[in-house]
Amino acid sequence: MSAQIIDGISLAREIESELIIRINKLAFKPILSVVQVGDDSASSSYIKAKSKAAERVGIDLQHHHLPINISLNDLNSLIDKLNSESNGIIIQLPIPKTLLPSLTRISPDKDVDGFHPMNLGRLMRGESTLLPCTPAGIIELLQRSNYNLNGKHVVVVGRSNIVGKPLANLLLSKGIDATTTVCHSQTNDISQYTKIADIIVVATGYPNTLNEDMVTENTIVIDVGVNRTDSGLVGDCAPNVASKVKAITPVPGGVGPMTVAMLMSNTVLASEN
Repeated sequence: MSAQIIDGISLAREIESELIIRINKLAFKPILSVVQVGDDSASSSYIKAKSKAAERVGIDLQHHHLPINISLNDLNSLIDKLNSESNGIIIQLPIPKTLLPSLTRISPDKDVDGFHPMNLGRLMRGESTLLPCTPAGIIELLQRSNYNLNGKHVVVVGRSNIVGKPLANLLLSKGIDATTTVCHSQTNDISQYTKIADIIVVATGYPNTLNEDMVTENTIVIDVGVNRTDSGLVGDCAPNVASKVKAITPVPGGVGPMTVAMLMSNTVLASEN
């Protein structure tokens, strides 16, 4: 048996087509400011993908590339300036820990990454907000692939502030209504939960977190991992998982394009608002 491949690239293009229509209704071209600190190669690669997506839909992406030794005051000054000039702002992670306070300097209504504490608080309360891009992309990926989440048991493996925690809150929200279990590094025998899951989202950042002994033939797997190895990019699933489960996202080409598409979607939403 071979799993159905859930194609994030084609679904992302579908979203982009919808965004073009919305952008054409605006009286201005949305501006997305992307701030990069230092020369992390992965960050540069991600920004390149975002720049291409912005060009496709008609968003003006402005890349602000800063030295790794920039001070918090100087970074905050730039964010203050961008708050008055841009429709959406992101600070590409990772950045030095001393600069992390700058994330909350971004105006919540321009925080198109969805990381501001105010936006995360609104998410937890079930209020309308700019959602974190990867969790929102996962929901779109499943819904657009006709996988109904209502009442389904979704196991989230990983509890990061970027994916695991906000995704769990989003899955529990009214209108999505999944039954949600969160597993993490201190969970005893994760397989006892994954074996009874309808859907597994694995987001740990470690290859081979999920193997074929932890899944069934009816499982749908969303692999969020992007791990750079000597053999190329791999996800958090062992390769043999794809030969057993019902459906799975590829790495690359699964969640990644959807994350970028939701960043574009948040930028358009922030512009409309």
